[in-house]
Amino acid sequence: MKNQLIGAEATVKMLEAYKVKHIFGLCGDTTLPFYDAMARLDHGMTHILTRDERHAGYMADGYARVTGKPGICEGPSGGGATYILPALVEAGESSIPILAITTDVATTSRGKYPLTELDQPALFKPVTKWNASLDQANQLPAQIRSAFRAMSTGRPGSAHLALPFDTQKAPVDPDLIWADQSHAVFPAARQAAQVSECEVMAGLLLAAKHPVMICGGGPLLAGAMAEVARLAEMLNMPVATTVSGQGVIAETHPLAVGVVGSNGGVASTRALVDAADLVLFVGCRAGSVTTERWRSPSHDKTILHIDNDPMVPGANYQTEAAIIADAKLALAGLIQAIESRYDSDDLPDFDGKARAAAAWTAKLADFEPLAMSSQSPITPEAVIHHLSAVLDDDAIVVADPGTPCPYVSAHYRWRRDGRVFITNRAHGALGYGMAAAMGAHIGNPAVKTVALMGDGSFGFCCGEFETMMRYNMPITSIVFSNAVYGWIKAGQKSGFGGRYHNVDFNRTDHAAVASAFGVKSWRVENPAELPSIMRQALDHNGPSLIDVISQPLHEAAAPVSEWVA
Repeated sequence: MKNQLIGAEATVKMLEAYKVKHIFGLCGDTTLPFYDAMARLDHGMTHILTRDERHAGYMADGYARVTGKPGICEGPSGGGATYILPALVEAGESSIPILAITTDVATTSRGKYPLTELDQPALFKPVTKWNASLDQANQLPAQIRSAFRAMSTGRPGSAHLALPFDTQKAPVDPDLIWADQSHAVFPAARQAAQVSECEVMAGLLLAAKHPVMICGGGPLLAGAMAEVARLAEMLNMPVATTVSGQGVIAETHPLAVGVVGSNGGVASTRALVDAADLVLFVGCRAGSVTTERWRSPSHDKTILHIDNDPMVPGANYQTEAAIIADAKLALAGLIQAIESRYDSDDLPDFDGKARAAAAWTAKLADFEPLAMSSQSPITPEAVIHHLSAVLDDDAIVVADPGTPCPYVSAHYRWRRDGRVFITNRAHGALGYGMAAAMGAHIGNPAVKTVALMGDGSFGFCCGEFETMMRYNMPITSIVFSNAVYGWIKAGQKSGFGGRYHNVDFNRTDHAAVASAFGVKSWRVENPAELPSIMRQALDHNGPSLIDVISQPLHEAAAPVSEWVA
C-alpha cells in the first residue's frame, strides 16, 4: 500500500517538483504543519527566516527578478497575511511572479471567531493574478500547478494560496504530485507576433524621419536585450528607457539615451522625445511617470506599441499599429519584416547616435559640477558619481523609490545590459530596497549587491539587518540621511507654496543602529571621504553600511520634472 502524504508534505513536494531552491518567510501558529514537513523531508530547499512577512515578499520579488524563476514567500494567518499583501501588490503590477503561501485557521473553525480568522481569498483577490484557498487537500497539487501556470504565462504576476490548518494535515494522494517544468521559469508560453502586424509596423517605422524607441521593463523580463540593440543599430535609432526598463540596453551604447519621464528624465532627454515624429513603445505601459502625465510624447506623434498585454496599446495614446506578443519574439518579427523589405544598404538612417550623444552631453554638463561638489551636506549626485566609479559593471543596485531613485535613474550610467537595477516603480512603497537586495543577493550571490535608501525607508526595514547578519550577506547599504520625507517636502515646495507640514523628523545615527546589529558601518559628512569609505564598504566580506549626511530633495537639483520651475 502506497504511503499517503498530508497536505503540508504535499506542499513541500510540489515546490520541490518545481525546482524551488529558496523560500522566504516567517513562522506562526497556523504554519506548524508546514514547518514540520520542511524539517522532516529531504527537499533541497533553503528557508530564509525573515523578521516580517512584508520583507519576505520583497525578498521573493528581488529573487525572481535576478533568477528568472518565480519567487516563493510564506507567512501565517491574520497579521502575517495582511503584512505580506504589499509585496504581492508591487510584484503583480510590476509583472514579477511571486507566490505567497499563507497558512490559515482550520476550515472547521470558520465563523466561530477563532483567533486570526480572515477571509484571505477576498483579501488577496484584487491584487493577484491567481488566488485560492485549499479547502480540499487533494486539490493542492492542481492548485499549485495552476498558480505556477498563472504566474509565468501571459503578463507574469503574483499569486496567493491559503493553506488552512486542517487541510495541511489531511491526506493527499502522492500520485498527484507532478509539475509542468515549463512553468518553473518565466516568461513561459511566449506569444509570437503575427507576420501581418510586423509588416504594418515595419512600414510605419521606416516611413518616419526622427523616431525613438522607449523601452519599459517588458524587454528586460523577456530577455530581449539583443533584439533591442539589433533593431536600433539597423536603423541608427535612439533607445530611451523607463526607470523599470534600465538594463534593456547598456547606457554606454552609442544609441542609448537613458531614462525619460518625470522621474530621472532631464531637459535634454525630454527634448529628444519632443523632437521625434514617431515613438515606438516596447513593453511599456506609457503611464504617468514615463510620459510626464501624458505630455511627452505629445499626442500628435505617430505611436507604435509592442506589449504582451492587449489592454495596454491604445490605453493612453491613439496607436497606429500594435503587436500583441512577447517583446523578444515581437522585436525578432519586426526585424525580420524590415530585413525582408530592404537590403541593409537601403535602410534609413535615423541619426540616432548624434541625437543620443547630444542628450548625454547636455545631461553631463548639468551633472558634473554637482557630482564633483565639495559642499556639505553631500549632494546626492556626488554619491552616485563615486559609487559608479568604484562599483563593478556586473553589480546589482537596488533603490528605494524616495531620494535615491531619480538620481540613480538619471545619473548612474549602466555599463552593461541585463538586470543591473531594481526598484519598485509600480506602487513605490518605502522599505522595499533592502529586502529586495537580500533576495537579489541570494538569487545571484556571485556579484556585488548594493541597497540604496533614504532614512525614511531605513525606518521601515532596519529590523532585517539582523536577517542580513544571520546569513552573512555581503550587501552594502547606503543611506541618504536628510531627516525628512524628502519627496513630499519637495512636492510641498513646488506645488503648495512651500507650506511645509509634518514631513520632518529627527536625524537617526543610522551607522550606530546598523552597528548594533553587527553591520560594519561608517558615517560620512565630507564628500572627500566618500571614495575611500565606499571602497572599504564594498570590499568588506559581510554586511556593510554607509550613512551619508546628504542634501534634502527640496534643496537639491533632483531630476524630477514637476519640481523644476
